[in-house]
Amino acid sequence: MAMRHFFASLLAKRKTFPRNRLLLLGDLFLIVVAALGSFALRLDLGPLFVYYLPQAYWLIGVALIVKPLVYFAFGLYRRLWAYASTQELWLIVLAVSAASMLVSVVVVILRALEIMPNFPRSTLPIDWLLSLVLAGGLRFSVRLLADTRGGSGERIERSKRVLVVGAGDAGALVVREMQKNRQLNFTPVCFLDDDPGKQKQQIHGVPVVGKLDDLAREVTSRQIDEVVIAIPSAPGRVVRKVADLCRARGVAFRTMPGLYELIGGKVNVSHLREVEITDLLRRETTQINNAGVGASLTGKRVLITGAGGSIGKELCRQVARWGPGELILLGHGENSIFETLLEMEANFPSMPLHAVIADVRDLDRLNVVFERHLPQVVFHTAAHKHVPLMEVNVEEAILNNVLGTRNLVEVAVNFGTERLVMISTDKAIRPTSVYGATKRLAELQVLDAANRSGRAFSVVRFGNVLGSRGSVIPIFKQQIASGGPVTITHPDMERYFMTIPEAVHLVLQASAMGQGGEVFVLNMGEQVRILDLAEDLIRLSGLEPGRDIEIIFTGIRPGEKMREELWDQWASYRPTAHPDIVLLDQEDILGGLPLRRTINDLIHLAREGDQEAIVRILDEFIPGAAVRSTPPPDLTSIV
Repeated sequence: MAMRHFFASLLAKRKTFPRNRLLLLGDLFLIVVAALGSFALRLDLGPLFVYYLPQAYWLIGVALIVKPLVYFAFGLYRRLWAYASTQELWLIVLAVSAASMLVSVVVVILRALEIMPNFPRSTLPIDWLLSLVLAGGLRFSVRLLADTRGGSGERIERSKRVLVVGAGDAGALVVREMQKNRQLNFTPVCFLDDDPGKQKQQIHGVPVVGKLDDLAREVTSRQIDEVVIAIPSAPGRVVRKVADLCRARGVAFRTMPGLYELIGGKVNVSHLREVEITDLLRRETTQINNAGVGASLTGKRVLITGAGGSIGKELCRQVARWGPGELILLGHGENSIFETLLEMEANFPSMPLHAVIADVRDLDRLNVVFERHLPQVVFHTAAHKHVPLMEVNVEEAILNNVLGTRNLVEVAVNFGTERLVMISTDKAIRPTSVYGATKRLAELQVLDAANRSGRAFSVVRFGNVLGSRGSVIPIFKQQIASGGPVTITHPDMERYFMTIPEAVHLVLQASAMGQGGEVFVLNMGEQVRILDLAEDLIRLSGLEPGRDIEIIFTGIRPGEKMREELWDQWASYRPTAHPDIVLLDQEDILGGLPLRRTINDLIHLAREGDQEAIVRILDEFIPGAAVRSTPPPDLTSIV
């Protein structure tokens, strides 16, 4: 029955059998060669070989019938062998082995029936080995021919000589694509890699000639035109070292995006880009807890507030890769939500997506959304975040950041949400700004709800993210593009910085750890001077600070600090299972009925427009708060 089904499936595909007739003809010829060769190797060419020649004809006949059919069933005639890889090599091994096994079965049956009683069975494994070599050789010769043709053709300009930093998987793939696609106009000359085991080795014919410390010498001696950093996991210090050296010698340099940016994607030449400020600040990557994150997201209905923002959009990207049952994109701005929806539909066409235009301040609307979708996991990123703007829009900061969080938490509790993660900020610690104070109150509401409900509601706190909308990097880029000057509030001002993909990666790690009532803090590394950031950005633009682009200092704005903090001075913390996440030991600052009364008072005052009373309450209830009590600044002073 199985054999009949096998041949029936072949007949059903007869219209496509086979497209590559030259490959079939080559196989038929090589099948004969393998059969005769197995007898010749077993018996030597002489009288004994001639005596057994009729048995060889039987083997040829059986093999010519069976082997092409098996090859076709395994798809050997439906592949573009010009792009063959190790995956196709295993396919050849399986197909040839299956065909030889079937031929052996037929031969054994015929021998038992006395049709070919004197057949030497030892020729069968020899035939299998020859068939494997010949069938594989035929197909990979097509690949070799394609590679040879890829390097031919008229060259309009001299190919750029490329040095590749990193002789790992990414570097090997990049070099391979450069060699295959000559229109890219790159010639890989050599590798540099700090791994001692790779020294003096070759990858795709390109030698590993030294370590990263040899970069200056190799760039000069080998007349390198461009350096490519092909290490997605390279920390910022490595990228900076290469960038500084290449800039000093006038050599172009590019890099592979960081590992967190490549999650779910493939490494190839199309990912190479100019070195950006995020590359200079990225840190060494750590292992992801696949089991924990998968258990918390896979198959779940996930809702993300602020899904049109920088953090919210990256959350959508990374959450989607874990296969949630549904993904609900909630936001107030229709254009930003529409952009997120288009991207998600293009990259995850089979995922159930729901774009919801809603304001977290609207409790009735949130009730409708939760009743309709019943989200099991919620990531809360929606917030007003610009410090100077919130200093002149105190009421909006309260209504959006405080009231909005209260609404979301209440609805999540009422509709049985299993897990809620709020994205917070280092500005919530000893806040000197309205924004920071409202985020601290939002944290307290989430923790209070966790204590009341016993649900896995938690807070993840971190510093600035690079490149978010309205942040310092896009502003600096715009100022540089306009010819300067670049404006900085104070030469000694420092901030914590992290790339958006890395921050979201760690948020997912922390969310999977949450049992309820935790404040997780991400390891932000050392604080970075804003002045150093601006100077790096100017140099990456091919200019020199002070000579091509002027830097001027405008003075600290209302609500700003010189340095930020990630937790209160009296707080203690514990390590977690992830080296870049710590867990704060919380004390009861403000919770229960006093917290809810304070929130009600602030919302009432916001609706009344009483900014001074709001600031007084913020300073009174939040530990270490020193929110301004002077009249708000003019709008012209906020940028």
